[in-house]
Amino acid sequence: MKTKQLLFILTLLFFTVNVFAQDKFTFVKKGDTAPNFSIEMQDGTTKQLSDLKGKVVWVNFFATWCGPCRVELPHLEKDVYNKFKNRDDFEVLVIGREHDWATVNKFKSENNYVLPFYPDPKREIFSKYAKQNIPRNFIIDKEGKIAVVSIGFNKDEFSKIILHVEELLN
Repeated sequence: MKTKQLLFILTLLFFTVNVFAQDKFTFVKKGDTAPNFSIEMQDGTTKQLSDLKGKVVWVNFFATWCGPCRVELPHLEKDVYNKFKNRDDFEVLVIGREHDWATVNKFKSENNYVLPFYPDPKREIFSKYAKQNIPRNFIIDKEGKIAVVSIGFNKDEFSKIILHVEELLN
């Protein structure tokens, strides 16, 4: 009997520690004001997240070497970007963590993406939102608040995020 209780307590402790360990890697949560950042455009100009207030913004952090990112990106393009790209109140920012323009442009070209990719070579943008783990998605509502925080890729969860974006747009 005591062995089962000890095993239960250890299992509970493991899961509790694991949940808190994962949480310490995300710096923002649902309901927080999205940290502002500047993103370099291809022509050298910059755009700030705050310039997009009034839009629903899907911020995706990825890396070219990340397997789950490579699985997620085709869904992001087909099921999100292609569906909402013509809306004036929606924007997608696909940000290459620790990548420069040459790397994101090569990756985009090699994979025939039309998604808008941007570099974050020094993790300056990523570090405002999280410490580690990609892919990551942050949905920012029209008021500039975090509406969704997602880590990793799960097709069912991704579909739920799309439904939430549709609600935010209506």
